Amino acid sequence: VKKFKILIPLYNDWKSVSKLLNEIDSQTNNWDAEVSIIIVNDASTEKKSGLESIFKKIKSVKILNMKKNQVHQRCIAVGLKYICENEDFDRVIIMDADGEDRPEELNDFFKKAKENPNMTITGNRFKRSEGFVFKVLYEAHKLLTLIFTGKLIKFGNFSCLPKNHVQQLVQKPYLWNSYSSSVVRTIDERTFIPSTRGTRYVLPSKMNFFALIFHSLSIISVFRNAVIIRSVIYLLVYLFLIFNNISVITLFPILLLLVFLFIILKITTRADMDGFNKSLDNIGSVDVLGSSNSR
Repeated sequence: VKKFKILIPLYNDWKSVSKLLNEIDSQTNNWDAEVSIIIVNDASTEKKSGLESIFKKIKSVKILNMKKNQVHQRCIAVGLKYICENEDFDRVIIMDADGEDRPEELNDFFKKAKENPNMTITGNRFKRSEGFVFKVLYEAHKLLTLIFTGKLIKFGNFSCLPKNHVQQLVQKPYLWNSYSSSVVRTIDERTFIPSTRGTRYVLPSKMNFFALIFHSLSIISVFRNAVIIRSVIYLLVYLFLIFNNISVITLFPILLLLVFLFIILKITTRADMDGFNKSLDNIGSVDVLGSSNSR
């Protein structure tokens, strides 16, 4: 029997994860596989409440309680590292707690995993439920990523990885910065399911505009070398085009590009393998909610 671990990073969203666990239990009930949950609690300030301890299908729910807040992407990295070092598993599914990664699509992952046992499966967004401003910003992010990295990344965290790919990822320092771009950079054997972003269960998004910008730049930073090479090429071409019309105005885009490069290089310094290797030391405790009578 294949063993699936579902990894869920979480911060102060216990009502959502409570609903999500029940949805997962329902959606996976007919799987001929073992299902367990790993929640990475990113030093939430709210007390746990409303969590079930007995499920029909879910074998167990472990909550890794972080001592210090790590931010979302690093919680995914910590969770993957913990699973690699402490769990017996065949596949890991990563999903957010808030309901935007729809539990019904878990069945699409499961079916695709059977058809492609050695491939990572990503949930590529083809339809989104956010407002107009967010959609515009998201498209701008994708375009910026494509221009400076040559990569068109259509997925976020929602994905399903075989064990050997998880083992590859946790050896990469840049996983400490961004999950999705680490998958693109590290794993060639990929396929996808079409995914529609769902509606949040409870809370409005905690991510503000500046957090979105930083998240976007963190994704791009994983491809640092490509960013540097492309930036130099764009800079040389632009200088050639404006050579006879140099002014404060025409030099301003160069300043923006240099600031962009500085920020990218600064973010890459956060991809600290030593810090990542010590990340499990930030787990203060592990709560186990219970087990099911599952098959």
